[in-house]
Amino acid sequence: MREFNPWYMALKHLDEVAEKINLDPNIHNILKKPKRILTVSIPIRMDDGRIEVFTGFRVQHNITRGPAKGGIRYHPQVTLDEIKALAMLMTWKCAVVGIPYGGAKGGIICDPKRLSSGEIERLTRRYISEIISIIGPEKDIPAPDINTNPQIMAWIMDTYSMDKGYSVPGVVTGKPISIGGSLGRNTATARGVMFALMNTIKKLNLNFSQQKIAIQGFGNVGGNLARILQKENCKIIAVSDIKGGIYNPKGLDCFKVSEALEKTGSVTGFNNGEQITNKELLSLNCDILVPAAIENQITKENADKVRAKIIIEAANAPITPEADKILNEKGIFIVPDILANAGGVTVSYFEWVQGLQSYFWTEREVNLKLRDIMEKAFENVWRISQERKVDMRMAAYILAVSRVAEATRIRGLYP
Repeated sequence: MREFNPWYMALKHLDEVAEKINLDPNIHNILKKPKRILTVSIPIRMDDGRIEVFTGFRVQHNITRGPAKGGIRYHPQVTLDEIKALAMLMTWKCAVVGIPYGGAKGGIICDPKRLSSGEIERLTRRYISEIISIIGPEKDIPAPDINTNPQIMAWIMDTYSMDKGYSVPGVVTGKPISIGGSLGRNTATARGVMFALMNTIKKLNLNFSQQKIAIQGFGNVGGNLARILQKENCKIIAVSDIKGGIYNPKGLDCFKVSEALEKTGSVTGFNNGEQITNKELLSLNCDILVPAAIENQITKENADKVRAKIIIEAANAPITPEADKILNEKGIFIVPDILANAGGVTVSYFEWVQGLQSYFWTEREVNLKLRDIMEKAFENVWRISQERKVDMRMAAYILAVSRVAEATRIRGLYP
């Protein structure tokens, strides 16, 4: 049983911003409810011949500003409330960076580490066949999330295309390059976090290369971010994964940490540093803390132990509302998830656009366009923060909810 309900947290954020901007109660009522919730039964034949039945979800929170967009995660602790919360979060994330999508999310309750590649493929294809009526390039475009990857996206595209009778690359993003994926997509979330970090450093008049950085999570986002920042001469003093962390106040070679992870299955296999726990990483004496793992990592129980001056939320909802209040009272500058980690959905949007046009961009073009969007979004959130004298999270929510509310008002109610 989870200690924190993510759906409660998402509604709490919406209620707070609604009060702040005097949101029309009727629009508030619309935004509180997901547009569509689909729960599906997924029977598949296991390698040993028996049939096992999994449960999957697809939630579309809002499509007022465009088709739904959101990842699919495979995890044993997936819940419907979590998927609903993440779908709502995607609505705000797309709105804050100004791309024409609404929010969605999907998930299957499973432990992919206990499944063979063939079982994962059959699970994926059956799941897509069960939700196929509500997805599509003009309806809802899935993408990778926790424990899903480009190969799984390829199976999704193929399953959907076989049903239609022709190739439909725009049905999913995060695909391999060979079947319509976008250059730069794999590192997009991490690169977006880097742009958010660079803009923060600039606004606070700090020296980029002198910051000591700790990163919780060394998966696609955390690992890529560590390597990107190292190339920018930043000092990464700690990283971690699900099995634990490694700390060296003099700095880590994150490329060698990646090699150790590949060989041993954990960053703790890197022997040039002190082994620490994930909880210890969050309370390290560092300048910048980047939670890049899963939600609810900083809570009211450990928020007072956080010593970082800046927190960049690379993960979704890593800080609970109670902890957020404590951190703000301590004067810690927080760049919220709906801004900081929006690089992934932004380049997913680029991939979708390229697929629809059958015209593909260079990686340099992708990265430059991503930088422009992230910088513009950061500037808009910063401006609202300064004008309204609110923290960056509230400013980001004001921007996002206002945009979705305005689109809702202009479109009206049918019938």
